[in-house]
Amino acid sequence: MSTTPAATLAVVDLGSNSFRLEIGRVEGDQIYRLDTWRETLRFGAGLDAQGRIKTSAMKAALQCLARFRERLAGLHPSAVRAVATNTFRVAKNAREFLPQAEHALGFPIDVIGGHEEARLIYLGVAHELPRSLEPRLVVDIGGGSTEFIIGRGLEPERLESLKIGCVGVTQRFFPGGRLTAAGFEGAETAARVEIEPIAREFGPGHWREAYASSGTAAALAEILEQNGFSSGGITPAGLARLKKRMLAARHIGRLSLHALKPERAPVLAGGLAIMAAAVAELGIDRIDPVGGALRLGVLYDLLGRTIDADVRGVTVARFVDRYSIDRAHAARVAALAVVLFRRALPSANAESVQLLRWAATLHEIGMSVSHIGFHKHGAYILQHADMPGFSSGEQSRLALLVFGCRGGLAKVEAALDDSPMRVQLLALRLAVLFHHARAAIALPKIRLKVARRIALAVSPRWLAAHPLTAHMLEKEYAQWEALGYPWKSPHR
Repeated sequence: MSTTPAATLAVVDLGSNSFRLEIGRVEGDQIYRLDTWRETLRFGAGLDAQGRIKTSAMKAALQCLARFRERLAGLHPSAVRAVATNTFRVAKNAREFLPQAEHALGFPIDVIGGHEEARLIYLGVAHELPRSLEPRLVVDIGGGSTEFIIGRGLEPERLESLKIGCVGVTQRFFPGGRLTAAGFEGAETAARVEIEPIAREFGPGHWREAYASSGTAAALAEILEQNGFSSGGITPAGLARLKKRMLAARHIGRLSLHALKPERAPVLAGGLAIMAAAVAELGIDRIDPVGGALRLGVLYDLLGRTIDADVRGVTVARFVDRYSIDRAHAARVAALAVVLFRRALPSANAESVQLLRWAATLHEIGMSVSHIGFHKHGAYILQHADMPGFSSGEQSRLALLVFGCRGGLAKVEAALDDSPMRVQLLALRLAVLFHHARAAIALPKIRLKVARRIALAVSPRWLAAHPLTAHMLEKEYAQWEALGYPWKSPHR
C-alpha cells in the first residue's frame, strides 16, 4: 500500500435521514473540508409495512447517488469510501438494492454495523475537539439509530448503538406532524426503555464531558440558544421549554422558531424526544454540540488506510492474541495463500490481497471453540464479532473464506460465481492443504493459473515424497471438477 496519502479524500454517508457527500484535503495528518453536499431524503421513512425499501425511495436514492457520482469523478477508488447505516442494516431488500446503489454512485458501498458506526463517529468527534485524556461521552442521534460512546483522546472505550432514531420516532409518535402531550410522553418513554439498559455503563460516573454530534444536536442547540430557551448547550430545562412551545403550536407546520430550518422541522419532535430521554437516563446536566462525527471519522479512517495505519490490521492482531491463534502456522498459510492468489490473478487489487491475508491469518480462530468443525465456528465468530474497521460486507467475506478454507466445497458453491472470491478460496484452500502438517517444511515451487481450467503445477518428485499431500490434492481436484471447474495438472 502507498505510504503517501492521497491529497483529496471523499466520503459518502447514506443515512436514514439524509445522504451526504464530504470531500477533504489532506495536509500532513490533518484533514480540512473542501466541499460538502447534503440531500434530505428521509430514506428511513421509505420502508413499507414489511420492512422493504419502497420503489419511490429507491428512485430518489439512485438519483441522489448519480448526482454525487458527478462530483466524485476523477477521484481514485482508494480515495473514496461510501458507508450505509441503519436503514441498509434493517431493510429486508437492502441486499437486492445495494448493487443498484453502487452502480449509480460508481463506487462500492459498505454497510457498517452499529458498533463500527459508533467507532467512526467517535473518531470524527475526537479530531474536532482539543486533545484531552479526560473521559468523554458522545451521543449521536441519527435518523434510524442513536450511538453512545465513551472514550479518551482518540480511543473509544465503550460503544453502543440503539435502534432509535429521529425519523422512526417521529413517524411512530407524531404522525402527520401532530404535536401532542401523549405523543411526547410515548416517544420519550420508548426512548428511555431503549436507553435504560446501558445507563449504568454510560452514566455520569464514567465521563467528565458530554458532547452531542449529528444534525439533530446542532439544530437543537441552535434553536435553544436563538430562542432564549438556554444560555448555551443543550440542557434538560431548555428541552422542556422547547417542548412546551411545540405543544402550544400543536402541529409542526404551525411551529415558528428562530433557527428552525425547513429540512429539520419534520423530524424535530423525534430528535427532541430522544435527546430528552438520553439526558434524563444518563444524568446529563448539559451536553454541548460538536462537529465531526461519522463523515469526518470515515475520512480519518480512510487516511489511516492510505498511510499503512489501517485499524483493521490492529483488529486482526488483537483477534490473534484474544483467540490464541498459532502465529507461525497462520503466517505460513497466509504467505502461501497470497503468493498463489497473486500468481493466479495478477490483476487483483491490494484490498483483495489484504482481505485474503487476514482470512488466512484468522482461519483457525474457531479452534478456540473446538477443533472439530473449527472452520464453521470461525466463520460464525468473524460474521458476528465486533471488528473495528471492518464493514459488514468485509466481515461476511472473511467469514465465507474461513468457512470454505477446508472440507466440502459445495457449501460455498454460490460464492464461486464471483471470480475474485473463487480464486481467493482456491488459494486459501491450497495453502491450508500444503501446510496440513503444521510444520515449517520446504515447499516446492507451485505454479497456479486460472483460466478456462485451473492449472496447478507441482514437482512430481516432491509429491512422490509427500503421498498424503498428493492424495489430498486428488480429492481437491475432484471437488472442484464436480462443481464444473475442471483442472489441468501435469502430474496427474
